[in-house]
Amino acid sequence: MRILIWHGYLLGGTGSNVYTRALARAWSRAGHDVVVLCQDPHPERYDLGGAAVVRPSLAGPLPVFMLDRYEGVQAELLTEMSELDRQQFVDANVAAVKAQGPADLLFVNHVLLGAPVGAASGLPYVVKAHGSELEFAMRGRDDLCQWAAATLADATAILAGSEHIVGVLEDLVAPERSMVHVVPPGVDIDELRPADRDAAKAALVEESRADPPNPQEHHDERRPDEGNAERLADFFAGDRKTVLYVGKLSPEKGVSLLLDAVADLDARCVVVGFGSTRAELAASAGPDALFTGPLEHRHLAHLWPLADVSVTPSVFAEAFGMVAAEAAACGSPPLVARHSGLAEIATRLEAEYPTNLRHLAAFEPGDGDDLRRKLAELLALPDDDWRILSEAARRTVERHWSWTSIAQRVLDLAAPR
Repeated sequence: MRILIWHGYLLGGTGSNVYTRALARAWSRAGHDVVVLCQDPHPERYDLGGAAVVRPSLAGPLPVFMLDRYEGVQAELLTEMSELDRQQFVDANVAAVKAQGPADLLFVNHVLLGAPVGAASGLPYVVKAHGSELEFAMRGRDDLCQWAAATLADATAILAGSEHIVGVLEDLVAPERSMVHVVPPGVDIDELRPADRDAAKAALVEESRADPPNPQEHHDERRPDEGNAERLADFFAGDRKTVLYVGKLSPEKGVSLLLDAVADLDARCVVVGFGSTRAELAASAGPDALFTGPLEHRHLAHLWPLADVSVTPSVFAEAFGMVAAEAAACGSPPLVARHSGLAEIATRLEAEYPTNLRHLAAFEPGDGDDLRRKLAELLALPDDDWRILSEAARRTVERHWSWTSIAQRVLDLAAPR
Protein backbone atom coordinates (compact mmCIF):
# COMPACT_ATOMS: atom_id res chain seq x y z
CA MET A 1 0.00 0.00 0.00
CA ARG A 2 0.98 3.61 -0.52
CA ILE A 3 0.28 5.43 2.75
CA LEU A 4 0.55 9.13 3.56
CA ILE A 5 0.85 10.12 7.22
CA TRP A 6 -0.02 13.74 7.90
CA HIS A 7 1.41 15.11 11.14
CA GLY A 8 1.46 18.88 11.46
CA TYR A 9 4.24 19.03 14.03
CA LEU A 10 7.73 17.73 14.83
CA LEU A 11 8.99 14.18 15.24
CA GLY A 12 10.97 14.54 18.48
CA GLY A 13 9.69 14.56 22.04
CA THR A 14 6.66 12.65 23.25
CA GLY A 15 3.00 11.95 22.48
CA SER A 16 1.80 12.21 18.89
CA ASN A 17 5.36 12.85 17.65
CA VAL A 18 6.53 9.48 18.94
CA TYR A 19 3.30 7.87 17.70
CA THR A 20 3.94 9.18 14.18
CA ARG A 21 7.52 7.90 14.09
CA ALA A 22 6.54 4.48 15.37
CA LEU A 23 3.62 4.03 12.98
CA ALA A 24 5.73 5.12 9.99
CA ARG A 25 8.45 2.69 11.03
CA ALA A 26 6.03 -0.22 11.53
CA TRP A 27 4.31 0.28 8.18
CA SER A 28 7.61 0.78 6.35
CA ARG A 29 9.06 -2.39 7.87
CA ALA A 30 5.93 -4.24 6.77
CA GLY A 31 6.76 -3.32 3.16
CA HIS A 32 4.41 -0.39 2.59
CA ASP A 33 5.38 2.79 0.69
CA VAL A 34 5.11 5.46 3.39
CA VAL A 35 5.43 9.26 3.21
CA VAL A 36 5.33 11.40 6.36
CA LEU A 37 4.26 15.05 6.03
CA CYS A 38 5.42 17.03 9.07
CA GLN A 39 7.20 20.21 10.17
CA ASP A 40 10.38 18.63 11.55
CA PRO A 41 13.50 20.33 10.13
CA HIS A 42 15.72 17.35 10.97
CA PRO A 43 13.86 14.12 10.12
CA GLU A 44 17.17 12.36 9.50
CA ARG A 45 17.63 12.18 13.27
CA TYR A 46 14.85 9.61 13.57
CA ASP A 47 14.36 6.01 12.52
CA LEU A 48 11.29 5.96 10.29
CA GLY A 49 12.05 2.59 8.76
CA GLY A 50 12.84 4.14 5.38
CA ALA A 51 9.72 6.30 5.08
CA ALA A 52 10.10 9.47 3.02
CA VAL A 53 9.53 12.84 4.69
CA VAL A 54 7.98 15.98 3.19
CA ARG A 55 7.85 19.33 4.99
CA PRO A 56 4.89 21.43 3.76
CA SER A 57 5.68 25.10 3.28
CA LEU A 58 3.77 27.38 5.66
CA ALA A 59 3.06 31.04 4.93
CA GLY A 60 1.56 31.69 8.35
CA PRO A 61 1.74 30.42 11.93
CA LEU A 62 1.75 26.82 13.11
CA PRO A 63 -1.43 26.15 15.13
CA VAL A 64 -0.62 24.50 18.46
CA PHE A 65 -2.60 23.43 21.52
CA MET A 66 0.01 24.54 24.05
CA LEU A 67 2.65 27.15 23.34
CA ASP A 68 6.15 25.80 22.90
CA ARG A 69 9.28 26.62 20.94
CA TYR A 70 9.57 25.21 17.44
CA GLU A 71 12.74 25.57 15.39
CA GLY A 72 12.18 27.78 12.35
CA VAL A 73 8.40 27.99 12.90
CA GLN A 74 6.15 30.67 14.36
CA ALA A 75 3.71 28.92 16.70
CA GLU A 76 0.33 30.31 17.74
CA LEU A 77 -2.42 28.81 19.86
CA LEU A 78 -5.15 27.35 17.69
CA THR A 79 -7.71 29.02 19.94
CA GLU A 80 -6.21 32.44 19.19
CA MET A 81 -5.69 32.10 15.44
CA SER A 82 -7.91 33.89 13.00
CA GLU A 83 -10.20 31.83 10.81
CA LEU A 84 -8.17 33.00 7.80
CA ASP A 85 -4.88 31.74 9.29
CA ARG A 86 -6.44 28.41 10.20
CA GLN A 87 -7.78 27.95 6.68
CA GLN A 88 -4.46 28.97 5.11
CA PHE A 89 -2.72 26.31 7.21
CA VAL A 90 -5.18 23.67 6.04
CA ASP A 91 -4.90 24.78 2.40
CA ALA A 92 -1.08 24.64 2.47
CA ASN A 93 -1.12 21.13 3.90
CA VAL A 94 -3.81 19.91 1.52
CA ALA A 95 -1.69 21.15 -1.38
CA ALA A 96 1.30 19.23 0.00
CA VAL A 97 -0.79 16.07 0.36
CA LYS A 98 -2.18 16.34 -3.17
CA ALA A 99 1.33 16.89 -4.52
CA GLN A 100 2.20 13.35 -3.41
CA GLY A 101 -0.19 11.93 -5.99
CA PRO A 102 -2.46 8.92 -5.52
CA ALA A 103 -2.40 7.00 -2.25
CA ASP A 104 -4.39 4.14 -0.76
CA LEU A 105 -4.70 5.85 2.60
CA LEU A 106 -4.18 9.21 4.25
CA PHE A 107 -3.67 8.87 8.00
CA VAL A 108 -4.06 12.21 9.80
CA ASN A 109 -3.15 13.07 13.37
CA HIS A 110 -5.37 15.20 15.63
CA VAL A 111 -9.05 15.90 15.07
CA LEU A 112 -8.01 19.48 14.42
CA LEU A 113 -6.46 20.20 12.13
CA GLY A 114 -6.10 16.68 10.80
CA ALA A 115 -9.74 16.12 9.90
CA PRO A 116 -10.01 19.31 7.78
CA VAL A 117 -6.84 18.29 5.91
CA GLY A 118 -8.19 14.79 5.34
CA ALA A 119 -11.63 15.97 4.25
CA ALA A 120 -10.18 18.30 1.61
CA SER A 121 -7.56 15.86 0.31
CA GLY A 122 -9.81 13.76 -1.92
CA LEU A 123 -8.22 10.61 -0.44
CA PRO A 124 -9.71 8.00 1.89
CA TYR A 125 -8.64 9.17 5.35
CA VAL A 126 -8.46 7.92 8.91
CA VAL A 127 -8.32 10.40 11.81
CA LYS A 128 -6.37 9.72 15.01
CA ALA A 129 -7.61 11.68 18.04
CA HIS A 130 -4.76 12.27 20.46
CA GLY A 131 -6.52 14.15 23.24
CA SER A 132 -4.51 17.36 23.43
CA GLU A 133 -6.56 19.04 20.72
CA LEU A 134 -9.78 17.95 22.40
CA GLU A 135 -8.97 19.23 25.88
CA PHE A 136 -6.70 22.22 25.22
CA ALA A 137 -8.31 23.66 22.08
CA MET A 138 -11.78 22.33 21.33
CA ARG A 139 -13.42 22.06 24.72
CA GLY A 140 -15.49 25.20 25.28
CA ARG A 141 -15.17 26.31 21.63
CA ASP A 142 -18.38 25.50 19.78
CA ASP A 143 -17.00 26.86 16.51
CA LEU A 144 -14.01 24.52 16.55
CA CYS A 145 -16.15 21.57 17.58
CA GLN A 146 -18.57 22.21 14.72
CA TRP A 147 -15.69 22.43 12.24
CA ALA A 148 -14.28 19.18 13.56
CA ALA A 149 -17.64 17.39 13.42
CA ALA A 150 -18.24 18.45 9.83
CA THR A 151 -14.82 17.29 8.64
CA LEU A 152 -14.93 14.01 10.54
CA ALA A 153 -18.14 12.97 8.83
CA ASP A 154 -16.50 11.51 5.72
CA ALA A 155 -13.59 9.77 7.45
CA THR A 156 -13.26 6.03 6.95
CA ALA A 157 -12.59 5.64 10.66
CA ILE A 158 -11.84 7.67 13.78
CA LEU A 159 -9.28 6.17 16.15
CA ALA A 160 -9.15 6.80 19.89
CA GLY A 161 -6.36 5.57 22.11
CA SER A 162 -8.68 4.70 24.99
CA GLU A 163 -12.31 4.58 26.09
CA HIS A 164 -11.67 7.87 27.85
CA ILE A 165 -10.99 9.58 24.52
CA VAL A 166 -14.08 7.96 23.03
CA GLY A 167 -16.09 9.66 25.77
CA VAL A 168 -14.45 13.02 25.10
CA LEU A 169 -15.16 12.71 21.36
CA GLU A 170 -18.81 11.94 22.07
CA ASP A 171 -19.01 14.91 24.40
CA LEU A 172 -17.46 17.41 21.98
CA VAL A 173 -18.30 16.31 18.43
CA ALA A 174 -20.75 13.38 18.76
CA PRO A 175 -19.41 11.35 15.79
CA GLU A 176 -21.28 8.37 14.41
CA ARG A 177 -20.39 5.75 17.04
CA SER A 178 -19.78 3.00 14.49
CA MET A 179 -16.94 5.11 13.04
CA VAL A 180 -15.02 5.31 16.34
CA HIS A 181 -12.64 2.53 17.29
CA VAL A 182 -10.37 2.14 20.31
CA VAL A 183 -6.85 1.42 19.09
CA PRO A 184 -4.20 2.08 21.74
CA PRO A 185 -0.74 3.29 20.80
CA GLY A 186 1.82 0.57 20.28
CA VAL A 187 5.22 -0.33 21.69
CA ASP A 188 8.26 -1.63 19.83
CA ILE A 189 8.72 -4.75 21.93
CA ASP A 190 11.91 -5.71 20.09
CA GLU A 191 13.65 -2.40 20.80
CA LEU A 192 12.21 -2.00 24.30
CA ARG A 193 12.77 -5.07 26.46
CA PRO A 194 14.20 -6.04 29.86
CA ALA A 195 17.99 -6.13 30.14
CA ASP A 196 20.74 -6.98 32.60
CA ARG A 197 21.32 -3.85 34.67
CA ASP A 198 25.09 -3.72 34.35
CA ALA A 199 24.81 -4.11 30.59
CA ALA A 200 22.02 -1.54 30.42
CA LYS A 201 24.03 1.02 32.38
CA ALA A 202 27.07 0.55 30.15
CA ALA A 203 24.94 0.88 27.01
CA LEU A 204 23.18 3.99 28.35
CA VAL A 205 26.48 5.70 29.05
CA GLU A 206 27.80 4.72 25.63
CA GLU A 207 24.70 6.06 23.86
CA SER A 208 25.00 9.32 25.79
CA ARG A 209 28.62 9.70 24.73
CA ALA A 210 27.37 9.64 21.13
CA ASP A 211 25.13 12.67 21.69
CA PRO A 212 26.15 15.79 19.74
CA PRO A 213 27.38 18.83 21.69
CA ASN A 214 24.68 20.90 23.39
CA PRO A 215 26.59 23.60 25.30
CA GLN A 216 24.80 25.77 27.84
CA GLU A 217 25.42 28.98 25.93
CA HIS A 218 23.61 27.56 22.87
CA HIS A 219 21.44 25.02 24.66
CA ASP A 220 18.71 23.28 22.67
CA GLU A 221 16.05 22.14 25.15
CA ARG A 222 14.80 19.51 22.71
CA ARG A 223 18.10 17.63 22.74
CA PRO A 224 19.88 15.69 25.52
CA ASP A 225 21.93 17.72 27.97
CA GLU A 226 25.64 17.86 27.37
CA GLY A 227 27.66 15.74 29.79
CA ASN A 228 24.90 13.18 30.38
CA ALA A 229 27.30 10.25 29.95
CA GLU A 230 29.44 11.22 32.94
CA ARG A 231 26.52 12.37 35.06
CA LEU A 232 24.54 9.18 34.46
CA ALA A 233 27.56 7.00 35.20
CA ASP A 234 28.07 8.79 38.52
CA PHE A 235 24.37 8.86 39.36
CA PHE A 236 23.93 5.11 38.87
CA ALA A 237 26.96 4.20 40.94
CA GLY A 238 25.83 1.99 43.81
CA ASP A 239 22.64 0.03 44.28
CA ARG A 240 20.06 2.58 45.45
CA LYS A 241 16.51 2.19 44.18
CA THR A 242 15.64 4.29 41.14
CA VAL A 243 12.41 6.10 40.25
CA LEU A 244 12.02 7.36 36.67
CA TYR A 245 9.85 10.00 35.02
CA VAL A 246 9.77 10.43 31.24
CA GLY A 247 7.62 13.12 29.63
CA LYS A 248 6.91 16.80 29.22
CA LEU A 249 7.92 19.14 32.03
CA SER A 250 4.79 21.24 32.35
CA PRO A 251 2.28 21.80 35.16
CA GLU A 252 -0.34 19.31 34.01
CA LYS A 253 2.17 16.44 34.11
CA GLY A 254 2.38 16.44 37.92
CA VAL A 255 6.17 16.15 38.15
CA SER A 256 6.32 18.32 41.28
CA LEU A 257 4.00 15.82 42.98
CA LEU A 258 6.48 13.05 42.18
CA LEU A 259 9.53 14.99 43.34
CA ASP A 260 7.83 15.80 46.64
CA ALA A 261 7.02 12.12 47.14
CA VAL A 262 10.52 10.91 46.33
CA ALA A 263 12.09 13.50 48.64
CA ASP A 264 10.76 11.53 51.63
CA LEU A 265 12.10 8.19 50.39
CA ASP A 266 15.52 6.59 50.22
CA ALA A 267 15.62 6.61 46.43
CA ARG A 268 17.11 8.48 43.51
CA CYS A 269 14.98 9.97 40.73
CA VAL A 270 15.79 10.53 37.06
CA VAL A 271 13.67 13.14 35.27
CA VAL A 272 13.71 12.97 31.48
CA GLY A 273 12.09 15.67 29.34
CA PHE A 274 11.87 19.33 28.49
CA GLY A 275 9.30 22.04 29.02
CA SER A 276 8.33 25.28 30.68
CA THR A 277 8.74 24.12 34.28
CA ARG A 278 12.15 22.46 34.03
CA ALA A 279 14.11 25.25 35.69
CA GLU A 280 11.60 25.55 38.53
CA LEU A 281 11.51 21.78 39.11
CA ALA A 282 15.28 21.44 39.02
CA ALA A 283 15.71 24.30 41.48
CA SER A 284 13.36 22.68 43.98
CA ALA A 285 14.73 19.14 43.60
CA GLY A 286 17.46 17.84 45.85
CA PRO A 287 20.74 16.09 44.98
CA ASP A 288 18.93 12.77 44.56
CA ALA A 289 17.25 13.98 41.35
CA LEU A 290 18.97 14.07 37.96
CA PHE A 291 17.54 16.04 35.02
CA THR A 292 18.81 14.87 31.62
CA GLY A 293 16.79 16.86 29.11
CA PRO A 294 14.83 14.83 26.54
CA LEU A 295 16.22 11.44 25.59
CA GLU A 296 15.58 9.33 22.53
CA HIS A 297 14.52 5.71 22.43
CA ARG A 298 18.14 4.71 21.86
CA HIS A 299 18.78 6.01 25.39
CA LEU A 300 15.47 5.00 26.97
CA ALA A 301 15.82 1.38 25.85
CA HIS A 302 18.69 1.20 28.34
CA LEU A 303 17.38 3.60 30.98
CA TRP A 304 13.97 1.99 31.61
CA PRO A 305 15.56 -1.39 32.57
CA LEU A 306 17.46 0.49 35.31
CA ALA A 307 14.28 1.86 36.91
CA ASP A 308 12.67 0.06 39.83
CA VAL A 309 9.51 2.12 39.25
CA SER A 310 8.41 4.36 36.36
CA VAL A 311 5.86 6.97 37.40
CA THR A 312 3.28 8.81 35.29
CA PRO A 313 1.83 11.35 37.78
CA SER A 314 -0.26 13.48 35.39
CA VAL A 315 -2.90 15.65 37.03
CA PHE A 316 -4.69 16.30 33.73
CA ALA A 317 -6.39 13.82 31.39
CA GLU A 318 -4.14 11.63 29.23
CA ALA A 319 -5.33 9.93 26.05
CA PHE A 320 -3.41 6.76 26.84
CA GLY A 321 -0.05 6.79 28.63
CA MET A 322 2.52 5.70 26.08
CA VAL A 323 5.55 6.08 28.34
CA ALA A 324 3.97 3.84 30.98
CA ALA A 325 3.47 1.10 28.39
CA GLU A 326 7.03 1.55 27.12
CA ALA A 327 8.40 1.31 30.66
CA ALA A 328 6.39 -1.87 31.17
CA ALA A 329 7.91 -3.33 28.00
CA CYS A 330 11.34 -2.91 29.60
CA GLY A 331 10.19 -4.61 32.78
CA SER A 332 9.99 -1.41 34.84
CA PRO A 333 6.70 -1.58 36.77
CA PRO A 334 4.62 1.52 36.01
CA LEU A 335 2.83 3.49 38.71
CA VAL A 336 0.21 5.74 37.11
CA ALA A 337 -2.40 8.24 38.27
CA ARG A 338 -5.73 6.44 38.08
CA HIS A 339 -7.68 8.61 35.64
CA SER A 340 -8.50 8.96 31.93
CA GLY A 341 -6.45 6.76 29.61
CA LEU A 342 -3.95 6.02 32.38
CA ALA A 343 -6.66 4.12 34.26
CA GLU A 344 -6.89 1.76 31.31
CA ILE A 345 -3.15 1.11 31.54
CA ALA A 346 -3.63 0.28 35.22
CA THR A 347 -6.54 -2.04 34.48
CA ARG A 348 -4.51 -4.06 31.98
CA LEU A 349 -1.58 -4.33 34.41
CA GLU A 350 -3.84 -5.36 37.28
CA ALA A 351 -5.22 -8.21 35.18
CA GLU A 352 -1.70 -9.66 34.98
CA TYR A 353 -0.54 -8.81 38.52
CA PRO A 354 -1.11 -11.24 41.41
CA THR A 355 -4.04 -10.25 43.61
CA ASN A 356 -1.91 -9.10 46.54
CA LEU A 357 0.09 -6.68 44.35
CA ARG A 358 -2.60 -5.24 42.08
CA HIS A 359 -2.96 -2.08 44.16
CA LEU A 360 0.58 -1.10 43.12
CA ALA A 361 -0.36 -0.30 39.51
CA ALA A 362 -1.94 3.10 40.27
CA PHE A 363 -2.46 5.85 42.84
CA GLU A 364 -5.27 8.33 43.40
CA PRO A 365 -4.92 11.35 41.07
CA GLY A 366 -3.22 14.33 42.68
CA ASP A 367 -2.83 12.52 46.01
CA GLY A 368 0.79 12.96 47.02
CA ASP A 369 0.37 10.84 50.14
CA ASP A 370 -1.02 7.90 48.18
CA LEU A 371 1.77 8.26 45.61
CA ARG A 372 4.37 8.26 48.39
CA ARG A 373 2.86 5.18 50.04
CA LYS A 374 2.70 3.20 46.80
CA LEU A 375 6.24 4.21 45.84
CA ALA A 376 7.56 3.21 49.26
CA GLU A 377 5.87 -0.18 48.99
CA LEU A 378 7.15 -0.82 45.48
CA LEU A 379 10.69 0.15 46.41
CA ALA A 380 10.60 -2.12 49.46
CA LEU A 381 9.35 -5.23 47.63
CA PRO A 382 11.41 -8.40 48.05
CA ASP A 383 13.33 -9.21 44.88
CA ASP A 384 11.06 -12.13 44.01
CA ASP A 385 7.89 -10.01 44.28
CA TRP A 386 9.43 -7.19 42.24
CA ARG A 387 10.42 -9.70 39.56
CA ILE A 388 6.85 -10.99 39.42
CA LEU A 389 5.60 -7.44 38.73
CA SER A 390 8.35 -6.81 36.19
CA GLU A 391 7.54 -9.95 34.21
CA ALA A 392 3.79 -9.28 34.41
CA ALA A 393 4.29 -5.73 33.11
CA ARG A 394 6.24 -7.02 30.11
CA ARG A 395 3.64 -9.71 29.46
CA THR A 396 0.88 -7.08 29.44
CA VAL A 397 2.61 -5.16 26.66
CA GLU A 398 3.26 -8.26 24.58
CA ARG A 399 -0.43 -9.19 24.76
CA HIS A 400 -1.99 -5.81 24.12
CA TRP A 401 0.34 -3.12 22.77
CA SER A 402 2.93 -4.39 20.26
CA TRP A 403 3.34 -2.03 17.30
CA THR A 404 3.16 -4.83 14.76
CA SER A 405 -0.37 -5.75 15.80
CA ILE A 406 -1.48 -2.12 16.32
CA ALA A 407 -0.26 -1.01 12.86
CA GLN A 408 -2.10 -3.88 11.18
CA ARG A 409 -5.23 -3.13 13.20
CA VAL A 410 -5.25 0.43 11.83
CA LEU A 411 -4.98 -0.85 8.24
CA ASP A 412 -7.79 -3.32 8.83
CA LEU A 413 -10.04 -0.49 10.03
CA ALA A 414 -9.06 1.65 7.04
CA ALA A 415 -10.11 -1.01 4.53
CA PRO A 416 -13.16 -0.12 2.40
CA ARG A 417 -16.42 -1.59 3.65
